[in-house]
Amino acid sequence: MRRTKIADIIRTEPIGTELLVKGWVKAFRNNQFIALNDGSTPHNMQVVVDFEQLDPAQLERIRFGAAIGARGTLVESQGKGQKVEIKAAEIVIYGDCNPEEYPLQPKKQTLEYLREIAHLRFRTNTFGAVFRVRHTLAYAIHKFFNDRGFYYQHTPIITASDAEGAGEMFRVTTLPIENVPRTDAGEVDFDQDFFRRSTNLTVSGQLEAELAALALGEVYTFGPTFRAENSNTTRHLAEFWMIEPEVAFADLDDNMNLAEDMLQYVIRYALEHCADDLKILEDRLTEEEKSKPQDQRTMPLIEKLRFVTDNSFERLTYTEAIDILKNSNPNKKGKFQYPVEGWGTDLQSEHERYLVEKHFKKPVILTNYPAAIKAFYMRQDDPKEGVPGPTVSAMDILFPGIGEIVGGSQREERYERLVGRMQEMHIPEKELYWYLDTRKFGSCPHAGFGLGFERLVQFVTGMTNIRDVIAFPRFPGNAEF
Repeated sequence: MRRTKIADIIRTEPIGTELLVKGWVKAFRNNQFIALNDGSTPHNMQVVVDFEQLDPAQLERIRFGAAIGARGTLVESQGKGQKVEIKAAEIVIYGDCNPEEYPLQPKKQTLEYLREIAHLRFRTNTFGAVFRVRHTLAYAIHKFFNDRGFYYQHTPIITASDAEGAGEMFRVTTLPIENVPRTDAGEVDFDQDFFRRSTNLTVSGQLEAELAALALGEVYTFGPTFRAENSNTTRHLAEFWMIEPEVAFADLDDNMNLAEDMLQYVIRYALEHCADDLKILEDRLTEEEKSKPQDQRTMPLIEKLRFVTDNSFERLTYTEAIDILKNSNPNKKGKFQYPVEGWGTDLQSEHERYLVEKHFKKPVILTNYPAAIKAFYMRQDDPKEGVPGPTVSAMDILFPGIGEIVGGSQREERYERLVGRMQEMHIPEKELYWYLDTRKFGSCPHAGFGLGFERLVQFVTGMTNIRDVIAFPRFPGNAEF
């Protein structure tokens, strides 16, 4: 017989049909009731066996974690907890699981412990839910852009450019580490390296995406990016995935509209298609926060997601935000870890969350940041009255519980302005000749943004550590699996 997924059985409930299900044992009660899960749904299928008809040796092998198949008839369940169950005529055991050696046990285990056995944590209810939601969000992103006529671009993973100008990159080389060849001047001789120049893992596909947008009109990337930051936090990874759309003939307002539409679309899609998984994750988060004082607990997960989908995002300038923060009670009473002293302050997560959760009580888009704290490619604004210094047409989207989730800008399309900014920031023009060419030949206003996919998954699943929303996290001191 052909295997039927448990999700399909629950959805259609074909009573009286003979079925074959395959999965892993989650529980076995009274030598009669098997709770079976195949990963297609958070729900188990109850399989009822007649232990008097089973070989005792086979019965003994039905243990937590074992992989089995069950053929039988779907009937209405007489017990509580499920509407239907399979009355088994035959059980096949595909893989045994010794409970004395199995690192997972049928009990609650900490997320820290599960991180140490990341190769097995997919099998838990929590991580099954997380990775089904992750898949759904990825699909929704592709669907959103495809339905709007965007073209998906695969930008290089190995690159010679640093899109951010930050310098925190992983080097790619085939040179022997124990005996690096050097020039007469004592510098590394990259002429002997594979690419005959210094190369790194990409920190962003943005610059290459701009090249495509200035011919195809609307494009997006969705690929891995790498940052060699020595950050041991719950919000940073060394390897993560980025979504980066770029749109020709678009300004900052167009950019904000696109980002808001995209975020609301993909979160609505997850709410619609992952309701059961999100309920599991909401219950987990509620249980985790029971011991916290009421004022330190986060918004219930599904309420938080509706908070984003059901509210228009508040839009204000960085200058306006600084005035609000500077005059806020937490700042006046010294409750911010990083005091807001005035214009030019680089906003921290606590400031961003205050604006979203306390002041506006809705998602926020901040615009027109000081040029000094933003990247070279952002479009320079004309001076504005009441604004102390030069600004750029940048925007960040702030969400409850997480702070910044999207960063973007209108790109500097004016050749002279872009060159001047690169010179200010000591970014070599020769290395980025190809980027500058787009400003010399048929340049036009254009804009784009970056969304860290793991930040989005973290927000939607309610997981508090970003290492729990990617299968095999990479961070300082860790490259397991």
